[in-house]
Amino acid sequence: MAVKRKVGKYELGRTIGEGTFAKVKFAQNTETGDNVAIKVLAKRSVLKHKMVDQVHQGRLSENESRRYFQQLIDAVSHCHSKGVYHRDLKPENLLLDSNGNLKVSDFGLSALPQQGVELLHTTCGTPNYLAPEVLSHRGYDGAAADLWSCGVILYVLMAGYLPFDETDLPSLYNKISAAQFSCPLWFSPPATSLIHKILDPNPETRIKIDGIKRDQWFRKNYVPVSPREDEVVNLDDVRAVFDDIEDKYVNEESRNNEDGPLIMNAFEMITLSQGLNLSALFDRRQDYIKRQTRFFSRQPAKVIISSIEAAAGSLGLKVHTRNYKTRLEGVSANRASQFAVVLEVFEVAPSLFMVDVRKAAGDTLEYHKFYKNFCAIIDKIIWRPKEGTANSALLRTMTC
Repeated sequence: MAVKRKVGKYELGRTIGEGTFAKVKFAQNTETGDNVAIKVLAKRSVLKHKMVDQVHQGRLSENESRRYFQQLIDAVSHCHSKGVYHRDLKPENLLLDSNGNLKVSDFGLSALPQQGVELLHTTCGTPNYLAPEVLSHRGYDGAAADLWSCGVILYVLMAGYLPFDETDLPSLYNKISAAQFSCPLWFSPPATSLIHKILDPNPETRIKIDGIKRDQWFRKNYVPVSPREDEVVNLDDVRAVFDDIEDKYVNEESRNNEDGPLIMNAFEMITLSQGLNLSALFDRRQDYIKRQTRFFSRQPAKVIISSIEAAAGSLGLKVHTRNYKTRLEGVSANRASQFAVVLEVFEVAPSLFMVDVRKAAGDTLEYHKFYKNFCAIIDKIIWRPKEGTANSALLRTMTC
């Protein structure tokens, strides 16, 4: 029997993620039973690569935070000028060189210029640093999304904690969408003003890089970083990052792609599950009303769409379909209001599709009655994993 390791009150489980200098492990609080994720740094690697100063503790002074933020904005501005959007900006991906200057790292989730793609659609990044529009599934501007993350980073540097932080993803995303945060009293008024301009939930009115560079607080003691003549660059490290990058970066799908449904990545699937409260994976007694409404199918995407349209027709609903997204419209049971439902097909694995169903208009109780009836009509195309399989518990919590 394997010996279980403990760190304080946490009992460590399997490794769920691994990077160059750290591993992320599943863990459980032995006092409360809560499930968490713990990042474990390799101490020897940190010391060997002289990264101690990069593991910040507590908050930085306003002047120190401003200096790093100025360099961050310069780096992000350069990336954007080349059409590159990072999409995972956070303190863990910011490094310091031998001169104490900031460097941006880990472009594994970045979006590169692609012909015909104006808005980005892939939901990726670290939840606490995501911009509201990235969570909307309606497309987002990479530059505006990166700047939101920069605003969160500035807040973290000056405060020592996150502006948006909740124990479950739904609550966290609600706070992010509403930009529900407040600045500590030790923030100066000019710094607070700039942070509010950056953490504007509306990407259209959010301050741009040019506006940030004109801001008086930002410009104080501003010295743009320029490469030093005597700076030594290890080309092997550069090649390790950028060799074959075309095969490694996250490919963006156009919303006008008619060849097939959008591919949903693992991050998007997690956001659709019930937060990160893993106890829900084993609870079969949850109220039907509170469950998410979505189902899986192993039928071809076109068959799924045609089945949806046929079922809607049998219920007397109007049908509008475009790019594997269908809107059903009708009149509520009491004929007092409109009733509308939107269904969208996503590919989550080869030959496995998920249909996300959400109410667009009408009464919630009526919607759930409709959904139960609708699933009964299209039952033949719904795939239900057998009990006891590895993915049955996860998929069960994501369906009705």
